[in-house]
Amino acid sequence: MRKPLRSPSENGSGGEGTRSHPGLRQRPAARGALGDPDRSRPTARRPGRLGPHPAPSSPERRHREPLELTIMDIRDLRPAEHRPLRAALQAGERAPSVCNTRPWVLSDEGDRIAVVADSERRLDAADPQARELVISCGAALYNIRVALRAEGMVPEATVLPDPDRPGRLAEVAIGRAGGPDDEARAQGAAITRRRTHRGLFAADIDDVALVRKLGAAAAAEGAALLPLLSEPLVRSLAGLVAAAEHLHRYERPRADELAGWVRPVGSPASDGVRAEDFPGDADADGALFPGRDYGQGRIRGMLDSPGAVTGTVALLTTAEDTRNAWMAAGQALERVLLAAAVEEVSAAFHTQPLEEPALRAFMAERYCEGAHPQMVLRLGRTLPHGSVRTDPAPPR
Repeated sequence: MRKPLRSPSENGSGGEGTRSHPGLRQRPAARGALGDPDRSRPTARRPGRLGPHPAPSSPERRHREPLELTIMDIRDLRPAEHRPLRAALQAGERAPSVCNTRPWVLSDEGDRIAVVADSERRLDAADPQARELVISCGAALYNIRVALRAEGMVPEATVLPDPDRPGRLAEVAIGRAGGPDDEARAQGAAITRRRTHRGLFAADIDDVALVRKLGAAAAAEGAALLPLLSEPLVRSLAGLVAAAEHLHRYERPRADELAGWVRPVGSPASDGVRAEDFPGDADADGALFPGRDYGQGRIRGMLDSPGAVTGTVALLTTAEDTRNAWMAAGQALERVLLAAAVEEVSAAFHTQPLEEPALRAFMAERYCEGAHPQMVLRLGRTLPHGSVRTDPAPPR
């Protein structure tokens, strides 16, 4: 069974202990980054440590069991009156994350949920500063907030609540009850439909009002979504993505790290990128933006992606480049993704140039007017406009 789930609060002050529940395996105490015990952390890695650290454990040790088992355990934890908390934990687990590493531990602490960074799941070669890890945790935090609002509760969240425990990225307390708003209901329902797309789209967004709505969603979380409307700018950004991607393919540490998170057909693991979710050819004919080469000739991708459209290219940026800003970027990203999913729009991500400091600095200067780029994404429709997808999406 995977690590026990935890809990955070939108206004801070959290309790220290994680409540023991029947059916959850308790781990031995581990010392935190500054000597504080954290009962749910693995002893192999210090929980608050987000900077460079030794090479990660083998991929076999990192696999998580299917999410269905986690959800089933959560349902048994608490009586019916704690439904909002259970719903929030489940929603947090379905957040997008870099290579679907799910680098968080969500702790149920009775009156709050804590979002704790799981540095055991950090990509050491691709993400040495843990920027992408923190953004992933920010996305989980947003899902928790939305799920609570959809249940008629008012989440009270605090980001980085304890300077002595830097790995404790957020806490969310359940505030007073309030009626769920329409946006929360719609986004809460979209959590299970949202999926990362890898490949070309069947159609572009073709909706100026929706693009503006997505920009407003990012702004509401303290970030900016900048659509690139000029074809020369789009092509130049695609060139940076291609340059970084092809460099990464020939760097053995990166290739080996990525391979550890790719799952073969039929794998029961709920983390990592499944062969069913990426195309067999990362350089599909007509693709302006090359995909990440997940298979690397070892595992053949099985995704049938017959689209022929790049989609709307956009950059997600923040004014600062701190861990607080990364958490804001993660929340803004997920708010944009859920608002898009409500309208049957999907997103593809191209983080390769953001993993190269020189290219990221260049992008900040030339595309972002000095703001800090946190994500490169393409937005489009995987089905013709008006079609309805009926199959639920696993978290990825």
